[in-house]
Amino acid sequence: MKKLLLASIIGLTAFSATAQEEIKFAMEATYAPFEYMDENNQIQGFDVDLANALCDVIEAKCSFHNQPFDSLIPALKFRRYDAAISGIDITEQRLKVVNFTDAYYDNSAAFVAIKGKVADQNALQGKRVGVQNGSTHQSYLTEQMNGVTAVPYASYQDAFIDMQNGRIDSVFGDTAVVAEWFKKNNNLVYVGDQVTNAKYFGNGFGIALNKDNEALLNKLNAALKTVKDNGTYQQIFDKYFGE
Repeated sequence: MKKLLLASIIGLTAFSATAQEEIKFAMEATYAPFEYMDENNQIQGFDVDLANALCDVIEAKCSFHNQPFDSLIPALKFRRYDAAISGIDITEQRLKVVNFTDAYYDNSAAFVAIKGKVADQNALQGKRVGVQNGSTHQSYLTEQMNGVTAVPYASYQDAFIDMQNGRIDSVFGDTAVVAEWFKKNNNLVYVGDQVTNAKYFGNGFGIALNKDNEALLNKLNAALKTVKDNGTYQQIFDKYFGE
């Protein structure tokens, strides 16, 4: 009996030592430099590196799951994933549905067009502008820019292709993402100044979680503070956004 009891204790101890919390992150992986698929069909990017750094602090395992952007918050509500990190703006409207960590990236938005097509933002009146479906960019256009037609896309890749082919006149997206397109295409121009309307873009990006998952929210916030304090965040930032 003692041997059986000892064996059971050893077995439980071994299981406890090897068991590791897994945090399942959902993201839409066509949003470089925040998340994108590499040549090996693996999700990479700023958000991935940051999430891995947070998991290291928490001593948890990260897993990443590619989902359409407009499905991320509903997936959290139905507990399909633990968190969503995908360049998601913290807004009052979204805070009614999910919780957010402290902001991890200050954001702004920008219009981009093919050279010679759109003179300025006033010239967007009557034009068709591509946005990602379910994004704050879509909300901004429909609520703040009467006369501009917001054309929703599952991904910005599709919007960009349609702009190149003349099906839409401009694309409206996050400044850091738009800047990536300029690296590969010298036929683009910014249309007007960056947009920093606080209602839509002024609160930064946050990691979204189910309203009931306070424990994970607290862990992620504590880990985010740690990686900012110890320099890890800056290293990741410089990797993707440093000159």
